[in-house]
Amino acid sequence: MNSESFKAMVVSRNEDGKFIRKIITRELESLPEGEVLLKVKYSSLNYKDALSAIGNRGVTRNYPHTPGVDAAGVVEHSESAEFKPGDEVIVHGYDLGMDTSGGFGQYIRVPGDWVVNLPSGLDLKESMMYGTAGFTAAQSVLRIVEGGISPEDGEILVTGATGGVGSMAVAVLAKAGYRVTAATGKTTQGRFLAHLGAEEVIDREDLTDSSGKLLLKGKWAGVVDTVGGEMLATAIKSTRQRGIVTTCGNVASHELNINVYPFILRGVTLVGIDSASCPMKRRRLLWEKMSCDWKLDIFDRSCRTVSLEDLDPEIDVILKGGQVGRVVIDLWN
Repeated sequence: MNSESFKAMVVSRNEDGKFIRKIITRELESLPEGEVLLKVKYSSLNYKDALSAIGNRGVTRNYPHTPGVDAAGVVEHSESAEFKPGDEVIVHGYDLGMDTSGGFGQYIRVPGDWVVNLPSGLDLKESMMYGTAGFTAAQSVLRIVEGGISPEDGEILVTGATGGVGSMAVAVLAKAGYRVTAATGKTTQGRFLAHLGAEEVIDREDLTDSSGKLLLKGKWAGVVDTVGGEMLATAIKSTRQRGIVTTCGNVASHELNINVYPFILRGVTLVGIDSASCPMKRRRLLWEKMSCDWKLDIFDRSCRTVSLEDLDPEIDVILKGGQVGRVVIDLWN
């Protein structure tokens, strides 16, 4: 492989209309236009990446395509005054890995205003241990903090707690001093969740209320929801006065069957979390918090590293709901 070519996972459609994934050699000239060429050292696996990797048109419209909404590496070439060759940087969100070639390739080329300097408290691999999942979790926690919910106000519920966003939310909340209740369908992972900082683990079935009641007993001071559907509706109805509920996923359902009473009688606030288009000023703030106040020391048990060649089966695992913790991809291993 010469200096103008690189390895990447490419998803394409075969003659039978089936989407297939292969590790192939690409040329730098095949990358889209952009001010910054980045040699990607690490990426991470997110549910959105898995959807792109199976041809989901709601994520990626144009194939062949290289997924990967996360990338951390070293600037090779820059036409942006803000970055120079050798700078260690992070790119995530925007259109990366959706219809722009993403972090499952050893190089990406992106607009300069998508790029964030690596904060001094993190190395490149650590930044991808957080990745979009950690960034989304941190956004959710920050909205709870900004909403005036303090650790003294009560328990914070995290749904989908063994997944990428959920596990990171448990850890960041615990680091910030909150008492965390983790809801999961994988109750056998109680020790793992306790290691992240959860004080209690409950079965997700306990969060699906079928009574038809408009309000339930107020239990949660705040909620980080990663799954949507009935669990989110039940969590909202169970949130205490002036509680904050954040939502960032729909793996259970995109439907939300809820009434207005939690909002008009308890003053509950429902906050949507969108990581892809988060403004740059806030991105920098969140990465600084993840590198300092909220820096985690749980990655020895919550994160696994795989090579690009070993990534394919991990995609199948996350699509089946089997991922526990985070998966980081070492692009040059």
